[in-house]
Amino acid sequence: MKDHNISRRRFIGSTALAAAGVAFVSKSSLAASFFQAKPNSKINGVQIGVITYSFRSMPGSAEQLLQYILQCNINAIELMGDAAEAYAGIPKRESGEDWPTHSKKVAEWRASVSMDKFKELRKMYNDAGVTIYAWKPNALGSKNTDAEIDYAFNAGKALGVTHVTVELPTDDAQTKRLGEFAEKHKIYVGYHAHTQATPTLWDTALSQSKYNAINLDIGHYTAGTSSSPVDFILKNHERIMSMHLKDRKYHDGPNAPWGQGDTPIAEVLKLMKKNKYKFPATIELEYDIPKDSDAVKEVMKCREFAVKALA
Repeated sequence: MKDHNISRRRFIGSTALAAAGVAFVSKSSLAASFFQAKPNSKINGVQIGVITYSFRSMPGSAEQLLQYILQCNINAIELMGDAAEAYAGIPKRESGEDWPTHSKKVAEWRASVSMDKFKELRKMYNDAGVTIYAWKPNALGSKNTDAEIDYAFNAGKALGVTHVTVELPTDDAQTKRLGEFAEKHKIYVGYHAHTQATPTLWDTALSQSKYNAINLDIGHYTAGTSSSPVDFILKNHERIMSMHLKDRKYHDGPNAPWGQGDTPIAEVLKLMKKNKYKFPATIELEYDIPKDSDAVKEVMKCREFAVKALA
């Protein structure tokens, strides 16, 4: 009977893997369906994570995202807001409903929603061996109410994050506003930039609050400055909360499979290992997925690239 049970578990696990995240797996059996052991992507002291945006080409419920993360053997993530809010029951836009009406309905929901579903989501991920270190809600903009911003931080607490992430506002008043909320909640804000990045882009926000921080994207930085981000990391590592990994070409060039662009991904990972930086390095899949592949397979390739760089 014991051998039979072991064989049965192996069969269930292999079947779930073959489904590649398309088939739904119940919450209670989710972790066991993929790995007998917990996932591990902390490699020689460097925490490799993934942003769930990487799986945008695939069905994206909270449960399905967890399947993909486990398949990639990753144990820490940055969670995009949509899946978490859908899990918590955010109102859907009705047919014919205009955006101002829907936005008001969403704001009212955010101002009053219980944190229980966010805590439940955190437990589901943690039980499977996955930590949510950051989340990126669509509730931190200048047009969002104070109640929505409070909600964003409270949901972050419920999810167990150290920081929320948001695109760096062009309005200094907004980074000051978010910094004040962050200090109240004791959760950092990691500001993300694209090719507008410069060595001094974050200076004002960082000066406004000790809870204002950096969510660096080394691919965008490389493409925008046509230079290596290493000096920036050396100077600002104490204010970096997390860092996106992708490969891009100089001069605002395109995304590329890792190792085919100008971004020194391996060099940056080696720097993190050497200097024992504790902020996570987040895989963000943005290059075109080959026709014979999918997002899970490509994220696994990126993870393997990181493993080799950190060997």
